[in-house]
Formats: sequence, C-alpha cells, structure tokens
Amino acid sequence: MTSLASLPRIFNPGNLGLTIIVPVFNEENTVCEILCDLIAMDTNFRYEIIVVNDGSSDSSSEIISRLEHLLHIRYVNLEKNQGKGHAVRTGISLASYSHVLIFDADLEYSAFDIPRLMVPIMAGRADFVYGVRIRGINNLQPSYLYAVGRKFITTIANVTYGSAISDLYTCLKLLPTDFLREIRLAEDGFGLDAEISCQMLRNGYRPFEIPISYIGRTHADGKNIKFRDALICFSVIIKKRFAPKMKLQEFGYKKAFKSLTYAQKDSLMWHGEHQWQ
Repeated sequence: MTSLASLPRIFNPGNLGLTIIVPVFNEENTVCEILCDLIAMDTNFRYEIIVVNDGSSDSSSEIISRLEHLLHIRYVNLEKNQGKGHAVRTGISLASYSHVLIFDADLEYSAFDIPRLMVPIMAGRADFVYGVRIRGINNLQPSYLYAVGRKFITTIANVTYGSAISDLYTCLKLLPTDFLREIRLAEDGFGLDAEISCQMLRNGYRPFEIPISYIGRTHADGKNIKFRDALICFSVIIKKRFAPKMKLQEFGYKKAFKSLTYAQKDSLMWHGEHQWQ
C-alpha cells in the first residue's frame, strides 16, 4: 500500500486544490454576479479566489471591495491597466494551490462547471483539464463567424502540433500551478490563451476534455474580437511551435493519485465549508 509520505516530491497533499484567478477590466455589469457564483460553488476540494482589478475606470473596484466579496476573496487592485496577461501573471504569483484556473468576469462561462473539471485531477486521470465548448451541447453561439473562426484556429493548432484538442481558446483551462510559473507567460492581450495552450502542446502535454456550458457575447454586448486578434493568435501558434522545448519538471499529481487507495484519496478531499484564504 502506498503511503502519503512515499508519494513523489512534487506531490504535496497540503497543496492540493484550485486557485481561481479572475482578471477584471471594466466589468461593473457582471463582476458582482461572477463573484457570487464563484463563492457559492459546492465543492469537495479546497479553492481560493484571487481577483485582480487591472486598472478599471468604471465602478468595478467599488463593487469588488464590498464586504460580502472581500470576506471570501484575495483582492489585488492595480492602479494602471497593463493587460490581461499582466493581471493573470500577478494572480499566478500569488496562487496557493496545486492547480490554477483563469476565469473571465464576462458571464460567458458558468462557475458551476468548475467543480467537474477537478474530477479527473482527483481521480488521477489527468494533470491538465480543458472545459470545451461543443456546438449543440449547452451552448449559445452568438455568431457563425466566431464559431467558424474558433474552429479554424483550433484546427491550425492541431495540424501544427500534431494534437487533437477541441477548443484552443476555451477560457476554462485547469493547469498545474508549477507549469504556469515555469513557462513564463509573455503575452498581455488576446494571445494569452493561445500562448498557454501552445506551450502545453509544444511540451508534449494533452488536456483531458470535458464539455461545458457557454453563452457567447455579441459585439453589442461588448465582444471586441477583430481580425488582427486572429493574426496575433496565428503568430503565437507558429512562434511557440519552433521555440525550444522547455525542461519542465514532471507533474506528479496524475501518477500520485493513481497509486492512492480510495480512503487516501478521500482523506485529501475537503468535506467542510469552503476554505477561504
């Protein structure tokens, strides 16, 4: 029988859990609902919420600073807007738990899909998990052009990296914290999600995929994707494909969980109220 003490060094039972990073920029109409949904999640694992306000010029900061929010989150208020990438890197540097998920504050994704993404981690099936948008399954696609463009970019990435992922640009990506710290993200804007996925694929990792719900925004709702954003994505795909592979440490969560008994797995889960940092 494997004991917790004999697990790989990288596997730290006390570190097991999820850090949810919420980058916010002028999301006064949605940030309150997003935070309430995240706080209300029913989970059997520890998680924390790190909100990074990236120099919002609307009332986002005041809404986040309400007592009912501050009691349950870690809040970083950046005075100057420096881009989503900078906000995400700030959150990653503060993460306490083994895995990170970046959650946009625009209501396109549901917080209640997040607990399902931890199931393959807890079962020892995967170290990387993607919540993927699949047409016809709990989805509202606002634009045929957006849907086709997303599929086309994903296909280009699959051909480039020899992979078979379903959704390159999903925002529900659950990844090891150590991985995100080691790859040293550089993109600040639309290229960030492509950079994360391409770094993962380039270094030989493949995600476990789980269908999620998605309600896409229209241009009138604030969706602001332009043709130049697609060009940025293509450039990231090519640039990372020919970049040297990184000497990343082995992430031992999948291997470690496979060696545990059901009782040991159960002992690592959280059975009380949510643990807030």
